[in-house]
Amino acid sequence: MASNGPATRVTYVPGDEESPFGQPFGEPLEEPLGEWNPTAESVRPVRGRHRVIKQRGGLARSSTVLGVGVIAAVGAGGMATAQGGKPPVRISVPDVSAVTASLPEAKSLPGVGDLVAGSGEDSAAEAAAPLSAAGQSASEDAGESLRSRILQQAEQQQAAADTAAQRTAEEAATERAAEEAAELREKAEKKAAAAKKKAQEEARRKAEEERLAKLAKMFSLPTSSYTLTSHFGDAGSMWSSGHHTGLDFAAPTGTPLKAVHTGTVKSAGWSGAYGYRTVLELEDGTEVWYCHQSSMSVSAGQKVSTGEVIGRVGATGNVTGPHLHMEVHTPDGTGIDPLSWLQSKGITP
Repeated sequence: MASNGPATRVTYVPGDEESPFGQPFGEPLEEPLGEWNPTAESVRPVRGRHRVIKQRGGLARSSTVLGVGVIAAVGAGGMATAQGGKPPVRISVPDVSAVTASLPEAKSLPGVGDLVAGSGEDSAAEAAAPLSAAGQSASEDAGESLRSRILQQAEQQQAAADTAAQRTAEEAATERAAEEAAELREKAEKKAAAAKKKAQEEARRKAEEERLAKLAKMFSLPTSSYTLTSHFGDAGSMWSSGHHTGLDFAAPTGTPLKAVHTGTVKSAGWSGAYGYRTVLELEDGTEVWYCHQSSMSVSAGQKVSTGEVIGRVGATGNVTGPHLHMEVHTPDGTGIDPLSWLQSKGITP
């Protein structure tokens, strides 16, 4: 069968898969295919998804069949054949060991020898060393960073704890200082109050002393050279009321009796169990009774001054011996203790 001329450009319609010739289906070939001698086998329709498109003169070609044929040719010992077509073409592959032997050593190459210097083990060790050092450095950096964060957190927690402790201590110190200040203030107040009270008492005492001193100049003892024998309120059968109603100044008969204060003689004369009695009424209405006198030197209605003689000690009336029985009565007539009354006037018998 005569050979056909060069095949015409064919466009594949179904898809855009890449053809065995190195370019996508559907694009025209850059160079025309060589001569091809079809046979009955090569033009037999292929069953399956691919269609055989009939061309001029009843000839058709499938790119898929052609691709399968090429792959089979390469796989069969490097010989490409076309059924009943071209003679086989031998494809030779060079020996890799021969190519390797003809190459120069890597150490002799400029700029490369330093990188691959030394034995394989040394080179591997040296190559691995920087990686190991880098990994170790990265690990140490990560550990140091973690350690720094932990230490920073610990320092922050410690600082917070110290701050809280300091605040607590300051609050406790403030509270303690406040309590101490309150105690000191209370003590100071008590001391000031005591001092004030003492000063007030001292002032009252001095005022009373001054008052009594002035009264002492205004009042006088009723007699002198005496002995107190019976006091106000003493109990006994010798007194009709059952108790003593005055203060007794035992003294020799004829001892002068003096007016204790300026006043007016209210009465002077005999008075039964009291013997001779003189009643001296003071300006405030208080009455002073002088009883058991041996003689009287004043009469009723007479005004007398402090210390003026108004009579003499005697033993008249219901007595056991010479003495002055002195009684003091308030303006309403109530009898009171003559000793206390004299002391209130600055006079101490």
